[in-house]
Amino acid sequence: MNVAFIINPYSANGNYQPFLDDLSAKIDNPVFLISQSLQDTADFIEINWDRTDVFVAVGGDGTISTVAKMLINSDKILAVFPAGSGNGFSRETNFSKNITLLLEKIKNEKFREIDTFTVNGHFSINVSGTGFDGKVVKEFEKTNRGFKNYIKVSIETFFNYKPIHIKFLDSAYDDLNGTYLMLNVANTRQFGNNAYIAPMASKSDGLVDLVLVKKFPVYYSPFFAYRMFT
Repeated sequence: MNVAFIINPYSANGNYQPFLDDLSAKIDNPVFLISQSLQDTADFIEINWDRTDVFVAVGGDGTISTVAKMLINSDKILAVFPAGSGNGFSRETNFSKNITLLLEKIKNEKFREIDTFTVNGHFSINVSGTGFDGKVVKEFEKTNRGFKNYIKVSIETFFNYKPIHIKFLDSAYDDLNGTYLMLNVANTRQFGNNAYIAPMASKSDGLVDLVLVKKFPVYYSPFFAYRMFT
């Protein structure tokens, strides 16, 4: 199978050279793009479309979603080399940071179909939401990546964040209307770093899970974190 790699140069703290060195040691003249923009990625996929079977997203969930959106409803295959901060989607689909295993999966054609979804026209492949976690993501993007910074931003945001009001248009769900810390639509179980927001979600059941989290006292935070990470 013909493979092309799309690399987000800002993932893994910008240190993508070890990946390229490893890739070049295993594949002669690998086809790859160090993407500088969404248009860059789109042009690369279009140029290589007819001669490529598998497009490998090298990055985090944002990179994966960008590539997946361009492959949906086609016979092209998405593969992943995780290089993000949380790597939620790659953890849920058993992609590891082992390029040898990745190439073996591709060679053995171990593929499966999964679900995707849209929210207000925005494509998603993992977990989308609004409220507290959305604010955390925005603040996190202003920092250096890393799990420790994510925890720091989460704690700082928690103390300053005002809950959102949720109202369902279908009267059958009137009892769920109210004020919440966040709302999440989950195609897979976790945000990333094995933090599970929707433990029963499945990426291939044709459904998404809706998760509502009410604001809770700060002293409950350790228990909430424990529940997510176990």
